[in-house]
Amino acid sequence: MKVECVQDKFKKAISQTEKITGKNLALPVLSCLLLEAKNNSLFIKSTNLEMGIEVEIPVKIEKEGIVAVSGLILSSFVNSLKNETSITLEVVDGNLKIGTKHSSSILKTVSSEDFPSIPKIPNEISFSLHTKEFVTGLKSVWYAAAINSMKPELASILVSCDGENLIFATTDSFRLAEKKIRTKTKQFDPILIPYKNVQELVRILGEYDKNLEVHANKNQISFIFEEVYLVSRIIDGIFPDYKQIIPKEYKTTLTVLKEDFLNTLKLANIFSDKFNQITFDIDSSKGVCKILSTNTDIGESVNILDASIQGESVLVSFNYKYITDCFQSITTDSVSISFNGPNKPAVVKQHNNDSFLYLVMSTNR
Repeated sequence: MKVECVQDKFKKAISQTEKITGKNLALPVLSCLLLEAKNNSLFIKSTNLEMGIEVEIPVKIEKEGIVAVSGLILSSFVNSLKNETSITLEVVDGNLKIGTKHSSSILKTVSSEDFPSIPKIPNEISFSLHTKEFVTGLKSVWYAAAINSMKPELASILVSCDGENLIFATTDSFRLAEKKIRTKTKQFDPILIPYKNVQELVRILGEYDKNLEVHANKNQISFIFEEVYLVSRIIDGIFPDYKQIIPKEYKTTLTVLKEDFLNTLKLANIFSDKFNQITFDIDSSKGVCKILSTNTDIGESVNILDASIQGESVLVSFNYKYITDCFQSITTDSVSISFNGPNKPAVVKQHNNDSFLYLVMSTNR
């Protein structure tokens, strides 16, 4: 193999692929990047068996070929190059020679024959949308997934479709987040993306402002955009039927300004107990909402929240963190928080916007 490529394109491709390399003592080739030169392109591939990625960049080829080299070493080397415009890659005596205007280096290679293939996913499920929209869907709900769980379906992000919206949902059994992205897509069987793969998906997809093509089958999901092909394992499981626990009606609803609500919650949390418990004391007859917190070692706090109150009075407690997590997903200035009594979950929504819903269980005992 002998090719010449633009340094910036090569550096970006290495950065994208190196982070998906794996550490597997039984299969050391997983720590490598596979470089394959053919058809006037250089294909750079990596996989950790959970995810795989292939990035194509245009190159000038003198000789086609394939080689596997340490992803960490190649990434460190390329990131250290300064004031270079082009790079030459050449296999010499079984090793990879990397040449620039100011340097020449040799990297040891490993056998490329053991490198796992990156599967191409058939179009059993297929839809398209913008990369930014898919990232928004993931980031709007990922914090409510169970990071460590004996139930893999809880440590995942659900992607489904109702014919009008692409729906993202997560739950750890204490709270639930749902985000709808408007799109015209045929309904398909739910897809469960492992939580541990989502961070890399967001990182890579978030670098692009392009249309995204998505394909999936019962085992894997792939993302195709510009010069990148990305694939992830999906979980074989059944996501909880969360629609059943979302109330159809509410006894009490607060409408508040988001920033006022957050500031009041932060004040209350200073005095919360070891369970981060805060209490909503809503008196509809007086039109007053108090947020209370008590810590036997510190003291107690009473904070009055300016709010529009509809419905009955209620006294109900929640975990502070569980309430505040959802505000990273809310884009409106006002929010509504709805209740059905002291032992029932609360539902947080954007005011006059049904694209996001967050349900959190009360801590009343």
